[in-house]
Amino acid sequence: IDHSGSDLFLVTGLPPSIRVDGEVRPLDEEVLSGQDIVDALESSLQKRMMERYRSGESSIDTSFEFPLLGRFRVNLHRERGRPAAAIRTFANRPPQLGELGFTRSIDAITRLPYGLVLIGGPTGSGKTTTLAALINEINRREARHIITIEDPIEYEHPHGRSVIEQVEIGVDAPDFPTALRSALRQAPDVLVVGEMRDPETMRIALAAAETGHLVFSTLHTGDLASTISRISDSFSAERQPTIRQELAMALAAVMTQILLPKTGGGRVPAAELLMMGYGARQHVRKNALQHLHQELTITRADGSFSMEESLADLVRLGLIDQSEARDHTRHRDELEIHFRGPRTS
Repeated sequence: IDHSGSDLFLVTGLPPSIRVDGEVRPLDEEVLSGQDIVDALESSLQKRMMERYRSGESSIDTSFEFPLLGRFRVNLHRERGRPAAAIRTFANRPPQLGELGFTRSIDAITRLPYGLVLIGGPTGSGKTTTLAALINEINRREARHIITIEDPIEYEHPHGRSVIEQVEIGVDAPDFPTALRSALRQAPDVLVVGEMRDPETMRIALAAAETGHLVFSTLHTGDLASTISRISDSFSAERQPTIRQELAMALAAVMTQILLPKTGGGRVPAAELLMMGYGARQHVRKNALQHLHQELTITRADGSFSMEESLADLVRLGLIDQSEARDHTRHRDELEIHFRGPRTS
């Protein structure tokens, strides 16, 4: 926290290391032994978690909170047979949408009545924080019943206008499919599935979105097409056409984001958002995902915007330079056009 780090890495044979602005650097501390790592975490982690680790379980995911510092997600694991841990910090309150630094509004997502909303991006791109801010906005503005299913809980949401329940896998339910089935019997308006890791969870989430619930989830993906295809590709080949039909009906919005080093220090998000319209649904149904990019322009009035527009905004604001933007575009010609022209909203 003192060094404004996002992650702390504890590895046997090295001093503790932290990630600051995307770069990992060692602290001026002693080299750690495996016992040092276990001893450091034992007082903070639940006893049953340490018992599972000592009994031979290879990886433990959990979280804990220091009231004055925030909440911490912990992955205690082994590498080369020795203890190691990765710890990520989260603020002790969910963020406001306006605090995230997006150059274009993503508020349209929070006003959807139902459907499936997917947020994609690589590890460490801020997906969890964006998802927490979207839920916080709904919680602040609307009187709904919100249920989150997470492994582990990362941001704790206070009750606002909504009633919000947070289910932790391994504590309140054994797995995502069981928790999701149970949640659907509790009359929710909004469901948050922390991550869709298996076909069964995906199938239930799709069905929930089709039957009037607003369902949010995240995926480790790089762009709009891969975010959508990750779901259909998780099923057997004979089931994929049916899943694409269900996706075409259920999807309400797809967003992907990355974090870029900001001029002068820190990091800033760049994103693309597709609010699903008729054309996009047809492309999903036909598995013609390469055409989704053109739908960003067609549905701009509904809140859609492209990664190229986001990158050009960041350059225009002096937050990143043009070379950084060019390194992260998939549509170089379009980006150059945005560099030359005025912003259009």
